[in-house]
Amino acid sequence: MIIDTHTHLDNQKFIDDIDEVIKRAKEVGVEKFIIPAADPSDLNRAIKLSEKYNNIYFAVGVHPVDIEKYDDKLLLDYITHPKCVAVGEIGLDYHWVKDKDKQKKQIELFHRQINIAKEFNKPIIVHIREATADSYEIIKSHPEIRGVFHCFNAAHQLLDFSDRFYYGIGGVITFKNARKLVEVFPEIPKDKVIIETDSPYLTPHPYRGKKNEPYYTILVRDKIAELWDVSKEDVEEITTKNARRLFNI
Repeated sequence: MIIDTHTHLDNQKFIDDIDEVIKRAKEVGVEKFIIPAADPSDLNRAIKLSEKYNNIYFAVGVHPVDIEKYDDKLLLDYITHPKCVAVGEIGLDYHWVKDKDKQKKQIELFHRQINIAKEFNKPIIVHIREATADSYEIIKSHPEIRGVFHCFNAAHQLLDFSDRFYYGIGGVITFKNARKLVEVFPEIPKDKVIIETDSPYLTPHPYRGKKNEPYYTILVRDKIAELWDVSKEDVEEITTKNARRLFNI
């Protein structure tokens, strides 16, 4: 069994084939799916999917690129929903947001959403892009919070939090130019690795350029099995247990 811990099934690219996407995934052993909030305008679709399918869960939060859409009410209205398993994806993104005032606003709202997660005892799903240093200091300032570093970027300093954070590994680890991640990967404790796709983005090799979907978790699993020198079944067992522990599913 595989759990895709980060898949944007609420994305417009899945509107016409969501049933087929889920069926293909189940055929290769993907049994559960977590939809992280990204664009608030898609949140209602994520919630409806979680209510339609018993194996779909969601997280609530505002992506750092969409801080202008932030409203406490967005989180507070849905965080107690029985299928809401986390707050996210939240964090910092200095790649797409260069304006210093907007970066300060990202930091403010990162703290705010972490505090809401703590209040409701939810893990967080953290997005970091070109903002490792500031993200590190924020996580360090909240020693009670737990969660996952989505699309782990191979930053060594983030391994300091392996006592309470997990590391989301997706299609990037299969890329031919992923040398740094492949080198760092063995340093991640096995009990802190979870599988994700970030579909419809970041499709694994050799299908880069095509729409990603949970089916392709098997390629991530295979690469992890190679790097750990264990069986595919062992990878499924370990990562599924890890995901269940983090998200309480």
